[in-house]
Amino acid sequence: MIRLVVRGTKMGWNRLFSLRSYIKSSLWLVPFVALLLYVAAIRLVYFFEQWLIWLEPWPWGVAGSQRLLETIITMTLTFVVFTFGSLLVAIQVAGGQLTPRIIATTLLRDNAIRFTVGLFIFTLLFATGALARLETDVHHKVVAIAGLLGFLSIAGFLYLIDYAARLLRPVSIVARVSDEGRKVIERLYPILATEESGSGADSVGPKDSPDKIVLYKGRPAIIVAVNRNALLAEAERSHCVIELVPRIGDFIASDEPLFLLYGDRFPKEATLKTMIAFGQERSLEQDVTFAFRIIVDIAIKALSKAINDPTTAVLAIDQLQRLLCLVGKRSLRGERIRNRSGELKVVCRMPSWDDFVKLTFSEIRLYGAENFQIARRLHAVLEYCLQVLPAARRPALEQELELLDRQLQELFRFPEDLELAKTADTQGLGSAKFPARRALAPVDPPIETSLSHRVP
Repeated sequence: MIRLVVRGTKMGWNRLFSLRSYIKSSLWLVPFVALLLYVAAIRLVYFFEQWLIWLEPWPWGVAGSQRLLETIITMTLTFVVFTFGSLLVAIQVAGGQLTPRIIATTLLRDNAIRFTVGLFIFTLLFATGALARLETDVHHKVVAIAGLLGFLSIAGFLYLIDYAARLLRPVSIVARVSDEGRKVIERLYPILATEESGSGADSVGPKDSPDKIVLYKGRPAIIVAVNRNALLAEAERSHCVIELVPRIGDFIASDEPLFLLYGDRFPKEATLKTMIAFGQERSLEQDVTFAFRIIVDIAIKALSKAINDPTTAVLAIDQLQRLLCLVGKRSLRGERIRNRSGELKVVCRMPSWDDFVKLTFSEIRLYGAENFQIARRLHAVLEYCLQVLPAARRPALEQELELLDRQLQELFRFPEDLELAKTADTQGLGSAKFPARRALAPVDPPIETSLSHRVP
């Protein structure tokens, strides 16, 4: 019985979540699986060789087949060494120029790189196994399969070079992070906002003092994810209210409050802790503001005096506008989780609308307002958001617009430069006037109506 409890604790939800995250961000797992596939494939190929369809025997003898297999082995080994060596250098360069946060969240999770390296490893092992079994007789079909794998490896290597060059561009990185952020926003905030929706999230938790405080015990870590459904089920089972003190993405050290419990009966502390996933750094699975954080880091890194690349910062602001509008059109009331009867059961702190707005604009305005591209692009974002988002979202945006104008007045002494900086521009510095969006224009009449007025 004790062993079952220990095993259940070890394989709780938090450990399974950490295991899935590790598998997604590990580059070595696919090549290792390719090794296991080779062990089975080489035996199956030789076993079913006589049933394989083959039109013409391999034209070379033992010596030619041996040289072909040796060439494939040397080629694929070179591909593997070059790929891993260049990938490590590219990761260091991209992490230094953009932000180190993209290494685990974007580069190591790319399946194209992992499966291409897996193809190299499988081809290398298959050719080695075929060469080891090459004696006096040539297994034409096996050598042909090795040659086909070698051809695919060459194509895969050429594709990988082109793919990696495109992947490491700033526009590709910020677009990938933005796509992941969009998925998290749509998953955590499924309900669209209305004009009556407040600008912030729910007020936090019960007002009474907690009946029990659960402290965190362990190494300092980051709250990576929370199993809200399991917390709700545990709260209903114990007839209590569970409040998670830190927010997803917060740092927590030992002996700091983790849960506040309200009621007469409480779940086991060990059970509650298995519903929280901890990690060394933030991740994009449930941390809705982390995508904003990564893109903002890329923008302010580009605005540093050492790099001085405002155009990359403009590309980052483009994606921030996309995410901010997506958040602004959704209801952010998700802190207080109730059961089907409407009773409050779980409280999980989540970011408010003001948090999203300040995260999007404050640092970029501080570091980049002196640049015309950044000032004009920020104006365009704020003016566009003020037009398309509900009225409840406007006070925070208007405050940021006022702060931007006040800072520009301090930075630009010449009236002509100040007027240029205050002009909204969707390209940063490319169009003289902020264009009206087509989405804001009156809707065209339906196609059926326009067709009905045609002259026969």
